[in-house]
Amino acid sequence: ETIENAERPSRERKLGIDPESGKTVLTRMSRRGPVIQIGAPEELEEGEKPQYANLQPGQSLDTITFEEAIKLFELPKTLGEFQSKEVSVGAGRYGPYIKHDDKYISIPRGEDPLEITLERAKELIREKQKADAPVMTYKGEPVYQGKGRFGPFLKYREVFVNIPRKYDPDNLSPEDAFELIEAKLKKEANRYIHKWDNEGISVENGRWGPFIRFKKKNIKIPKIDGEKVTSETAADLTLEQVKEFIEAEVPDAFKSKKK
Repeated sequence: ETIENAERPSRERKLGIDPESGKTVLTRMSRRGPVIQIGAPEELEEGEKPQYANLQPGQSLDTITFEEAIKLFELPKTLGEFQSKEVSVGAGRYGPYIKHDDKYISIPRGEDPLEITLERAKELIREKQKADAPVMTYKGEPVYQGKGRFGPFLKYREVFVNIPRKYDPDNLSPEDAFELIEAKLKKEANRYIHKWDNEGISVENGRWGPFIRFKKKNIKIPKIDGEKVTSETAADLTLEQVKEFIEAEVPDAFKSKKK
């Protein structure tokens, strides 16, 4: 991890000596936040990197003790196995977590990751699996439910369907869910006039008429033979024509990048 010295104080404080390596244990403020570091720059061999540990919620660079700092390096640690997969506990930039089957599960606030047992980890894993399980199926495919930045939603295939406020997401009936999914699919079907996924290009219906979406950029379709392009005439556009419109706005859009 890169330590940033130029724009913020390092808040360096020497806490003691690591009994295993014999190197200095100190506090530092890194680009990603407060850390404990084992190994001062002058103690490291050429090419050797210091060890870092993230602080737990509630800990501070100004008050953490040597004993508390050393304990942070006990993470990550393996707790055992569950469902034939290894279970480990660790601490990251966003707080302590359980790792199981390549999935990360946040440990609730107030629980010390160093005190988490395998049995408690299993409880958290089961809760996460239950929350992530499909709530129903639609046309033989799973439907998932969750809560995001913009509120509760359903996920069917790769389509996210917002659940309007008039519905109770905790008591959403299959009939209401299917109706919401069908309305969203119909809207999505009417959205695209052309869709070239491999090229990252689509021609879509917009509020003011058809437009081109190239990656994250929206590009206006120019008039053809003096006539404004409609949904019907846009359906006759070829990929080559659309690329020409894109290049007029983004000249280097399709030039190969030199390695």
